[in-house]
Amino acid sequence: MERQNIGILHPGEMGVSIAASAKNSGNVVYWVSEGRSAETRQRAASVGLLEVPTLERLCETCSVIVSVCPPDAAEDVAYSVLTLGFSGLYLDANAISPQRAERIGHALANAGVTFVDGGIIGGPAWIPGSTHLYLSGEESNAAAECFSAGPLQTIVISHEIGKASALKMCFAAYTKGATALLCAVMAAAEALDVRDALERQWSHEGSSQQNARKIQQVTAKAWRFAGEMHEIADTLEAVGMPGEFHTAAADVYQRLSGFKGAPDLPTLDDVLAALLHNEAVAAGALPENSANHVGD
Repeated sequence: MERQNIGILHPGEMGVSIAASAKNSGNVVYWVSEGRSAETRQRAASVGLLEVPTLERLCETCSVIVSVCPPDAAEDVAYSVLTLGFSGLYLDANAISPQRAERIGHALANAGVTFVDGGIIGGPAWIPGSTHLYLSGEESNAAAECFSAGPLQTIVISHEIGKASALKMCFAAYTKGATALLCAVMAAAEALDVRDALERQWSHEGSSQQNARKIQQVTAKAWRFAGEMHEIADTLEAVGMPGEFHTAAADVYQRLSGFKGAPDLPTLDDVLAALLHNEAVAAGALPENSANHVGD
């Protein structure tokens, strides 16, 4: 495969692993340092990414740009690249609705940019076979070639923009939606003083410890999942299915957003306190300025 200059927006925990697979595949991979944190700089350095100071320079340097960012920023990131005159291949690998993917794709294609829709299923791609990047769009094979050496595994599912995002939305609607429901159920049991009984019942089924661990572990990414739940709600409503469940799931994850960047896994008691504390604030039982201090 011909070596390419590839830009990654941005090397967060997932993005840096995607960039590593592109680099493993013989490409030169760049990142934008402007406005990024010391942690991002450290991640980029750890896999040998090359720094450029601005997005404009990235657009000038790279023939391929890969966007891996929070879903609510995906459209702004794409349009920022568009306004800087980028004319190569743009892969949007964000957790967005197929409608949003189509909208971004049409805007970029009308300006001469080659657009590929992507959906990532799995955690950061460090172990072969553990993370899949699904691709759709006419140039999906060209995008897949950028990661040919792995460990990220690419799968082209359609030449139609939006299909990869649709798959991601349907998959996450169940996995992350179910975890949000679990959080809400456990918090309700705590508030109703039946948590011990519920956990004993779950222990008979062999799921008590597993359920508690799911609730604790989701806190690290809850701030990001809130936006994803809104994208899923939009996806479902567009095909006539109710989206209210995932709108509620977004609320659950938003209540846990204060755990972002926590150095240690919170206790289950801390997680439930955060869920119920935010509910008390919403109901007016606590002053608003007392919220979002869980884990301080």
